[in-house]
Parts: sequence; structure tokens; C-alpha cells
Amino acid sequence: MKPSIPRLAVRRAIALIMVATAALLSVAVPHAQSAATTETALTVQRALLRLPYYGVFDFLVFSVNRGVVSIGGFAYRANLKSEAVAAAKRVTGVDEVASKIEVLPASQNDDRIRSSTFYNIYTDDFLSRYAPGGAMSARYEAISFARFPGMQPFGTYPIHIIVKNGKTVLLGVVDNDSDKTLAGVRAREITGVFSVENDLVVAAK
Repeated sequence: MKPSIPRLAVRRAIALIMVATAALLSVAVPHAQSAATTETALTVQRALLRLPYYGVFDFLVFSVNRGVVSIGGFAYRANLKSEAVAAAKRVTGVDEVASKIEVLPASQNDDRIRSSTFYNIYTDDFLSRYAPGGAMSARYEAISFARFPGMQPFGTYPIHIIVKNGKTVLLGVVDNDSDKTLAGVRAREITGVFSVENDLVVAAK
């Protein structure tokens, strides 16, 4: 039996990667933040992780500079962008929210790549432990997405799959270098993919 990753540990890892990749934003995070700013950042982090429609084909990052929150990343559906901004605005201590979230263009070919990449990664014998419900659940989610495009798999998926114009980017966190390499291999197996950028972060590092 393959070991499973506790849901809390996965959420913490995803939270860590959201903060770690804040460098994607053009707004710098101050080196010395007050306790109030730190608390604001943690609350924004929790608010974004709790978005009900934040799925495996989305990826959000953010930074906090005093009362200004900048949110960036990629949204598979346009409504996630507005929901993320609204969630951040409700946080005490936030005066302004700047959205740099890119809404991914609608594309049947990109949806095919998303579905196939998700299936390849999350049903792999070694990588399926990252799927909240295991390989069987991942198979069901992949089939559902193929039948109902737009209804992406939601939940705690540490490997996020971003596809734009036939190009794939893997973002998120994995346990070790071997898993990172294997995820990249599985993503490159998909027919019609122009390129795969493997930006997964190894938690141990």
C-alpha cells in the first residue's frame, strides 16, 4: 500500500508554495513586516485556500505590502478571479486589492491536454498518492471533466496543471526530486503538447 499524505500537510504545503512563489508578482514583499501585516498575510492565505472553486487547473500567488494585497497566478474560469479579489477584500486590515490574475483562454485542445495530463499524473502508480481520493477518484474526475468541460477537479491537489495555447506548466509542491521528475515525464507524454515547464517545488528543500 502506498503511503498517503495527510490533508492538513498537503494544505500547509500548498500554502507554503503560494507564499514562496509570490515573486511572480511585480509587487515586492517587505523584508521586515509588522505583526499586523503578518497576520493579514496569513488570513489572506486561508481565505484563498478556502475558495470553493479553486481547482487543480488554477494557481494563485499573493503578496502583502502593508494594507495592499496583490494577487497573481492563473484562473481556469473567469469567476475565480473576482472571487479571489472579493475574498481578499473581506480580510481585516486589507485596504486595497490589486489583481494580476490571468484568466486562461477557452480552448478545447487545452482542455484535452488538461484532462490527459491530470489523468497521467494522478493515476500514476507513484504519483496517485497526491490525489485526495487516490487513483480511482482521479480516474473518475478525469472522466467527469472530459464529459463536462469547465467543471474541473476541485479539492486539495498539490500538483497544479496550467495549460495555455498548448503549453503546460506544472506548479505546486511534491515530496522529492523523483516525484518532480516523474510528473514532468507524465506531462510530456501527452500528444500535442508544445512544451512542458516543470516548476514544481520539492518540499524537503
